[in-house]
Amino acid sequence: MLHCFEMQGDKLVYDAETQALVCCDEYAWVLLKAVAELVNCNNPPTLAEDERHLLAVMNNLNKDELEKCWQELLPFIESGHIGAKTAEIKPEQLYPAAPKIKSMCLHVSHDCNLRCQYCFASCGDYATGHRDMLSFETGKKAVDFLIKASGPRRNLDIDFFGGEPLMNWKVLKALTLYCEEEGPKHNKKIRMTVTTNALLLNDERTKFINEHMKNCVLSIDGRPEIQDRLRPAVGGHGSYAHVMPKIKKFVQDRGNKEYYVRGTFTHYNTDFSEDVKHLANLDLRQISMEPVVAKPTDDFRLRNSDIPKILDEYEKLAVHYQNTKNGEHPYRFFHFNVQLEGGACAFKRYKGCGVGTEYIAVTPNGTIYPCHQFVGEEEYIMGNVNDTEPDELDKKVQEKFKDLFTLNSKECLGCWSRYHCGGGCPANNWHQNSDLHKNYKIGCIMEQKRLECSLWIKAKERGGLQATIQPDIADVAVCGSGCGGGCDTESAAGPHC
Repeated sequence: MLHCFEMQGDKLVYDAETQALVCCDEYAWVLLKAVAELVNCNNPPTLAEDERHLLAVMNNLNKDELEKCWQELLPFIESGHIGAKTAEIKPEQLYPAAPKIKSMCLHVSHDCNLRCQYCFASCGDYATGHRDMLSFETGKKAVDFLIKASGPRRNLDIDFFGGEPLMNWKVLKALTLYCEEEGPKHNKKIRMTVTTNALLLNDERTKFINEHMKNCVLSIDGRPEIQDRLRPAVGGHGSYAHVMPKIKKFVQDRGNKEYYVRGTFTHYNTDFSEDVKHLANLDLRQISMEPVVAKPTDDFRLRNSDIPKILDEYEKLAVHYQNTKNGEHPYRFFHFNVQLEGGACAFKRYKGCGVGTEYIAVTPNGTIYPCHQFVGEEEYIMGNVNDTEPDELDKKVQEKFKDLFTLNSKECLGCWSRYHCGGGCPANNWHQNSDLHKNYKIGCIMEQKRLECSLWIKAKERGGLQATIQPDIADVAVCGSGCGGGCDTESAAGPHC
């Protein structure tokens, strides 16, 4: 599928199958738009001489110059770099054997010292009314379960999550050391992340996290008035003044190691580019700003009427991002880091996060869910690490997620960005539409705009004609970063959706 779009006066064409990105002048733009209409209707991407002549006349272009441009484009079209057919891939090609769990969201705490209004975890207790902490014994069983469930995979990921995980610091610290001790015994490399609101950070904890965690996600929404409105402390007072100094010191001590400062934007701050700029100006240089996960009845939810403003904000942010790359406060925005060479392996392209089949969440009492955003949904309970073996996970629940495959979705088949979102977030689909397979439309629109911004940034960096080819499925099936050994792509250790 070819996608033609304009941004900031630039004309670009992107091939979803090969990741070819073409930066166009007027001649290439006219020709490739015509090719796109053919390709996207499953017709051969060829234009006869009389058709090219007609295009020149209709667009008031010089016929000879248009013909010259066509001859320059033709090798890319004939080689399949531009206008490639949709790859015919089946789920069983990705999984000759059953998929193996490789990632775990381990809930260290079901309690929190903030009272964020939009929290999908209901401020830590996941709408149970019961606050709880993970014991070391249950945590060990969860780690052991992951090691056993992963089979031959070597690279595993654990995100210590909550609630606020630093409220259970002794257990978090002990489990981190247990992972480092136990992993090598089973030829496993366990990469650990902690997601925290930073309120309980101190010198000792910062030092430990920086020595042992592959990544750290620090939650703050941006400007003081935005943070304080929806992320108050338990007593109702603002949290910005308490949190920001700790985050700044942590990032300074973190040095060149991975971290993300992660914000959430809602209906109340659709001007979120200002929040990103605020964070960047404080030299918090690894930034993620995510749309809120909300119920259709929540007042802070994103509405269809917010979409024009949100799309404009992403474009404003892309321009700022590009203009500040060599400035005083450069930063890295998670959603603008697209890779055209290499990039995510075939598993992520077609299966996304692997919810329920490669990724699970475990609560303080050991209950296993398909992911952290399904915690509390009883119909999605898969087992319990205290008494369930990996091969005993609830097959009925897993079956619901096994067929979440990009090319099985009619909506995704008609979408040019499908290989970058892996079909979108099933939890969002469920919470918005009560259907795992029915796409959350606002999420799709935002994903497409973010990708357009990413491609425009890539074009500004390079200019001219760029083309890359997605690996064949046979190559991906034996790659060191994807299938057999766990995933080493950016998104594996990135911030939560």
